[in-house]
Amino acid sequence: MSADPAFKTDAKALSVDQERGIVEEHEAKNLSKGLVQRHVQMIALAGAIGTGLFLGLGSSIQTGGPLGSLLGYLLVGVVVCAVQLGLGEVSALMPVTGSFVRHVEVLVDPALSFAVGWNLVYQAFIGVPSEISAAVVLIQYWTDLNSAIWVTVLIVFSAIVAFTFIRVYGEIEFSLTILKILLVLGIVLMGLVIDLGGVSGQPRLGFHYWKTPGPMVEYIATGSWGRFLGFWAVMNNAVYSFYGIESLSIMAAEIRNPRQNIPKACKRVFFRVTLFYLLAVFIVGLLVPSDDPRLSGDSGTAAQSPFVIAAVDAGIKVVPSIINAVVLSSAWSASNQSILTGTRTLYALALKGHAPKMFLRTTSHGVPWVCAIAQMTFACLAYLTCSNSALTVFNWMVDLTAAGVLVSWGTIALNHIQMLRGMKAQQISTKELPWHNWWSVYLSWFALVMCVIFLLTGGFTVFTKGNWDSATFVSAYLDIPIVLFLYLGYKFFVKTKLVSVHDMPLREALDEAHNDPENVPIKTNKWSRFNILWG
Repeated sequence: MSADPAFKTDAKALSVDQERGIVEEHEAKNLSKGLVQRHVQMIALAGAIGTGLFLGLGSSIQTGGPLGSLLGYLLVGVVVCAVQLGLGEVSALMPVTGSFVRHVEVLVDPALSFAVGWNLVYQAFIGVPSEISAAVVLIQYWTDLNSAIWVTVLIVFSAIVAFTFIRVYGEIEFSLTILKILLVLGIVLMGLVIDLGGVSGQPRLGFHYWKTPGPMVEYIATGSWGRFLGFWAVMNNAVYSFYGIESLSIMAAEIRNPRQNIPKACKRVFFRVTLFYLLAVFIVGLLVPSDDPRLSGDSGTAAQSPFVIAAVDAGIKVVPSIINAVVLSSAWSASNQSILTGTRTLYALALKGHAPKMFLRTTSHGVPWVCAIAQMTFACLAYLTCSNSALTVFNWMVDLTAAGVLVSWGTIALNHIQMLRGMKAQQISTKELPWHNWWSVYLSWFALVMCVIFLLTGGFTVFTKGNWDSATFVSAYLDIPIVLFLYLGYKFFVKTKLVSVHDMPLREALDEAHNDPENVPIKTNKWSRFNILWG
């Protein structure tokens, strides 16, 4: 296979130190810049609008009530905004494959890059069979055919995405995101019609469920403390609903004009995603009472969606199948995103010598095919779901990834803080950055602190009397010692040191940005302001 001219890289000939600058020569030459502005904008949206929005809102309403859920998602939305702004500023300066995993290498500590990078690879590799398993459950809403058949079909579809060039992925995600956005708008409008009494034979609901059973729910404890715990539990749910929004810049080297497109996407996606989520949470709180027992369903299909519950109560029969179909597309979209995150992060680790150099081999279309083979091998773990005993083991493997999103967000905030500290120490004006907001450093500190708090309190329920649950404890906390083990182990064997603020290659990165022929403002026209999706 290596003799085929379609496969470009002789990994033995590549030295880890053979770089042209911040963006390495290897990734600049061998990865295809197939993603344009509209792809970038929609991929950023795709990561956050998924099963967490369509199926997960019910448990949030049940735990925190309509007001508690709204406040919880609003607060997490601010954290997401902070993370996105920090990510955009650093990525505009250093648009490299692997994004924050590579940034932390030169801004904080190579050992932390190794730990966070392999943790992210593990998350992404397990994410594909996990999403395939979820998709099979969704398909079984319509048919009882053997699940192994659907696992095979979905693995084949995933492989097609993994081995085709990046432009195909961009077009697929563009189309799937349009579907998801249309569904969100559709169910919000449907919810308003139901709430205002627009369905024949149904009474006007208004804010009835905010009054009875009430705006907030007592969770675990009673009184004000119980209502606060309900609100806090909602925030933990919200964090995982927004998972994936940080993965946009992972493929920075495959984006045209990344120093302009990535900041633009980061800046706009927050408002769009937060708007979708806050609208959805608000509407759900109007339609379904927090004490409705159907909200605690664990079918994994559209049957547990609060929008479906409201539609069924209103006599609208077609909604469950529509939502199930779009949620199925969301699961496939999430699987595709895990493929891109896993393969590009592994490629980035190989670039810096943190993974075997064989993972640097790419096809003539710029696809890291060895990384893709490794990822699709892990996808076969989805067959474990065909056996009940194996499914238990697989679920524990998935639990290990649950807190990884907070590790990633915290790393992004830390990178941004360190970059600005380095610029101050080296007496470089922030005006030289390709993109910067003077107040973003305060948001990054806020995001870092909140990520640490969320991480430490993610499984707080297991420490309350009578609520110990091993699976919850594992999902909430096991990722912490895993990352620490990887970090300290690499630091012990390689003897890395924290990067000094005076040694950060910021001037080199700025010179590279200023000399980048692609780094020109994106052309717009008078109609761009009306394009709220990718303009």
